[in-house]
Amino acid sequence: MSDSARPPAPAVVPAHFQSFLAFDFGLKRTGVASGNRLLRTATPQPTIKAEGDARFAQVEARIKEWQPDALVIGVPWHPDGAAHENTRRAQKFARQLRGRFNLQVFEVDERYSTTEALSSGARDADAASACIILEQFLRSLQE
Repeated sequence: MSDSARPPAPAVVPAHFQSFLAFDFGLKRTGVASGNRLLRTATPQPTIKAEGDARFAQVEARIKEWQPDALVIGVPWHPDGAAHENTRRAQKFARQLRGRFNLQVFEVDERYSTTEALSSGARDADAASACIILEQFLRSLQE
């Protein structure tokens, strides 16, 4: 299995990275959550309902508003860990964010985040999924 076809290993995150903005990438909607290392919780933000360059304009506005130290992207995988088309799309989105905004981007295995969000009764499953992704990431950080 190539590196791009393997779920990411836990990230080593510098201690000075305290605030994060997370995205649950989708072709038509991208869930957004903000959070910080101290509280290890995530807060849903309005979902971005845009594609292409319009999506990046809204991402840029969120980055300017929240001024995160780094970004977190949920990357979907098949249950057996194999990559699929949405895996590659999310990884491309992560690369585009790195290139456009010059921020470190951490990828998180987000299998089942939408299912979990829906089963919890979330009104905005995309934003709730972004929260699940970010809280999973924050729990993985060393003190």
